[in-house]
Amino acid sequence: MKFAAVIEYTQDKEKIERIRPLHRQYLRGLLEAGNMFATGPFMDDYGALIVYEADSFEKAEEFLRGDPFHANGVFVQWTIRPWKVVMGNPALMPT
Repeated sequence: MKFAAVIEYTQDKEKIERIRPLHRQYLRGLLEAGNMFATGPFMDDYGALIVYEADSFEKAEEFLRGDPFHANGVFVQWTIRPWKVVMGNPALMPT
């Protein structure tokens, strides 16, 4: 089951840039393990969207809380909602 997390970031840009490599490494691990569907930052610097693949809400929240951005205070607040893909265009996915 997919869970979409809409996450607000701190406005401390230096902190975000400093921790981003660890955050991306963590997300690559989730992707390779089949625990993440898609992710990316919002273009207005609000934060990011992460779509987890998890058996439960609790597991999705565990993935979020395991993120170095969470551990280092980049994630200010978030909402996690179960999400169902109805349609998609693979040609529009980044390569």
